[in-house]
Amino acid sequence: MHEMKLKDQFLNLAVIVAALGYFVDIYDLLLFTIVREPSLLGIYVADSEMIAASTHIINYQMIGLLIGGVLWGVMGDKRGRLSVLFGSILLYSIANFATGYVQTVDQYAWLRFVAGVGLAGELGAGITLVSELMPKKNRGVMTSFVAGIGLFGAVFAYFIYKTTNDWRLCYKIGGVLGIFLLFLRIKVSDSGMFKNIESKEHVSKGNMLMFFNDAKRFKRYVLAILIGLPTWFVIGIMLNLSNRFATELYGFNSVDSGTSIMFGYIGIALGDISVGLVSQYYQSRKKALYIFYAMTFIGAIYFFSPLNNSDTSMYAISLYLGFSTGFWAIFVTMGAEHFGTNLRATAATTIPNMVRGALPLMNFLFKDHFQGSLHWSLLQSAIVTGSIVMIISFIALLFTEETFHKDLDFVER
Repeated sequence: MHEMKLKDQFLNLAVIVAALGYFVDIYDLLLFTIVREPSLLGIYVADSEMIAASTHIINYQMIGLLIGGVLWGVMGDKRGRLSVLFGSILLYSIANFATGYVQTVDQYAWLRFVAGVGLAGELGAGITLVSELMPKKNRGVMTSFVAGIGLFGAVFAYFIYKTTNDWRLCYKIGGVLGIFLLFLRIKVSDSGMFKNIESKEHVSKGNMLMFFNDAKRFKRYVLAILIGLPTWFVIGIMLNLSNRFATELYGFNSVDSGTSIMFGYIGIALGDISVGLVSQYYQSRKKALYIFYAMTFIGAIYFFSPLNNSDTSMYAISLYLGFSTGFWAIFVTMGAEHFGTNLRATAATTIPNMVRGALPLMNFLFKDHFQGSLHWSLLQSAIVTGSIVMIISFIALLFTEETFHKDLDFVER
């Protein structure tokens, strides 16, 4: 009885620490989109250069996430999930604190790149740890709880900025929060599944090549990435540039993109908690995703329609779109469930960061190709880019394996 009580306390601590870790991760990850325009004005970027400069900086951050996803994922399977949680948070905490002192766009971009590398490790390692610790009937709900609580970090970042009105201080606070988290992690240990394979030299651990040397495994990996694309199209393009879209849709406006993102992340947090319950109800990850995809499609139609004709409607649809794309937890959980213990951290860490790293490609289509080369309007470019993203993700989901009842205690050979 005493041992069961200690085990329950450990499980609860692991879930709480993973949730708080993701809270700080999202605070730092989304802070740039919240303070984008005031921070760029603070380093004397002209309004005419604002979109180009902000796209440049967020692309660096996303490329950092892409590279960091591979580094931390491999380390998570070779050295343990906790090594990632400690190393990644130390790196992004230092980078975020230093961002409070930037003076140029290039400095800003490079520090967001370093922060991106650090931020890449948090969610995948946390979701992997919780997935391996929880019984399969509960792991979807628990990982949704981790993501749901964590995603409120964006809301916290918004209110910290609105309270202080000092974007430099906001970055420094993010750095301090990260260091504080390191002390909470001391009492958490790795899962039994990882410990069982840790000393087995014949088991290849964290080998990225294994995703590419087997056709079936490669297919699982690619599909797992593609189903997450809509979330970052909505966040990185629609909500991030909501003030610019408002100008195109109804002219003069006072929309603040940071506020749109705040409403969006309230929706995403609530959606992530809800999608776990929907998945539990249907005993299916895929059915839950189909429902949320349909809601996203309906929300996008409204966003780009003449019905979206006021600041109030823009904030309302931001909240709704956030909720409808609040399937991040289930998407990452599916990434963890698809692969064996010796590749699970690599998969769960690289998959969401491949999606984040796809934002520069979406930006290329949206900004450079459709607007730059074809001279389409902001709205036309966004509608076509979004349509391509949704079609790709829907087809990927059709061919994705259901993982709700999958036993995770296995290795990849």
